[in-house]
Amino acid sequence: MKKSIISRCVMNVSGAARGRRMCTLAIQETKARNETNLPLYRRLSALGITGESVSKTMNEYVREGKTVRKNEIESCVKQLRKFKRYHHALELMEWMETRGNNLSYSDYAVRLDLLSKTKGLNKAVEYFDNLPDLAKNHLTYGALLNCYCKNENTEKALDLFEKMSEKNIASTLAFNNLMTLHMKLGEPEKVPLLLLEMKEKSISPDTFTYNIVMASHAATKDIEGVERVLKEMETKDSERCDWSTYSNLASIYIKAGTIDKANLALIELEKKMKPSYRTAYHFLISLYASTSNLSEVHRVWSSLKSALPTTNNLSYLVMLQSLSKLDDLDGLTKCFKDWETSCSSYDMRLVNTVVSAYLRRDMVKEARLICEDAIKRGPGLNYRTHELFMDFFIRNLQLDSALSCMEACISIVKKKKKNEWKPTPERVMAFLKHCEKQKNVTDAEEFCKMLKNVDCLDSNAYCLLLSTYIAANKKEPGMRKRLEMDCIKVTLELEELLEKVCMQ
Repeated sequence: MKKSIISRCVMNVSGAARGRRMCTLAIQETKARNETNLPLYRRLSALGITGESVSKTMNEYVREGKTVRKNEIESCVKQLRKFKRYHHALELMEWMETRGNNLSYSDYAVRLDLLSKTKGLNKAVEYFDNLPDLAKNHLTYGALLNCYCKNENTEKALDLFEKMSEKNIASTLAFNNLMTLHMKLGEPEKVPLLLLEMKEKSISPDTFTYNIVMASHAATKDIEGVERVLKEMETKDSERCDWSTYSNLASIYIKAGTIDKANLALIELEKKMKPSYRTAYHFLISLYASTSNLSEVHRVWSSLKSALPTTNNLSYLVMLQSLSKLDDLDGLTKCFKDWETSCSSYDMRLVNTVVSAYLRRDMVKEARLICEDAIKRGPGLNYRTHELFMDFFIRNLQLDSALSCMEACISIVKKKKKNEWKPTPERVMAFLKHCEKQKNVTDAEEFCKMLKNVDCLDSNAYCLLLSTYIAANKKEPGMRKRLEMDCIKVTLELEELLEKVCMQ
């Protein structure tokens, strides 16, 4: 046995090269065979990692002799939209059109929505304008209205809604979109009026309609109005009254500080939910945490694990967030270890939840140990992890360590080649305010250099930097020129500070 191992180790170079080529070919053949066996959606969902195009993937799939049915494509589009892969979903629809598939009215509506999300509202409007007259129906009008509402284009949304009303195609969904827009704009008093209009036009409200009307009454602190809507649902439209109704109601009572009523609503929620409905368990756990009821949080968690065959990352995240909120450190640690031993994919959101809880208690050593383990097991620390440590170090006046965390965030930005992270204004102010108190010009300057690297060096940051110079009684004659080079508009406040810092 030993002789054969040694002989393989000392095989000549040409033999080794030939072996490597054979091994590579075998791997490539196995990979190709595995990819050929992959279902269509699995291939499309992998595009975010591979970087391949939808059209290339689809063409390869067809060349393999696979049949692509329209309903299969529509199912893939639906899944891609669900996971916010809007560009790929749109590309798939475009590929479908180039293959000569006729789009249905609902396909037009979906494509319009995808255009708005990927190429902007104007492209969606242009697409709608160019649709055949027959295709301009309640579906496509409704999709365009949703686009206007999402973009908070109130004038266009109201104009379009008026046209839909004139054509008698204003659906429940159209009313829901308009109600949502009014809530986003801080106009809750307009929502109940839309419900009245629906009733006048014999348009049936759905569960979402009732929930948002209840939320509108809550926003104006009209709890009696909330309860009137609930009573109407329970007596006149009971089939619309589901677990989400009582989840919404419990949340309203919690915000109003009426915990007894919230608990009654949560009991009703549990009665209405199906044992297999994971999302309902998540709401129950979070809402019980908001009532500070730790025993119920643990009870519902046990029910979830008993009722469902697997406990996924999202369920663990909800539980960890709830335990963190209730400051149950022992339960948090136990739950996290339970997840680590059973997880199929390492999720940094869960790590960050535990790190945040530990740092709140100044358990920095324990937080670091978790991060070290996460680096070994997962894709590495992300922006949020470094932000949590940065906030901790700023609170504890360890500015050098906070700068290291800021540097780590910028390093991730450079690796990804996308400027998708920026420090919050609150974080910037906290750091520079501490610099001012400590008269620490060196760290303030270093921090501002980093802000410049992520396009965040603005007039507010310069005000705080100048204030630090003044606190330290230091001068910088070239400061005015720096502001000019950084395209910072000199406000009256900045001018007053500059006169003190630039004065010789």
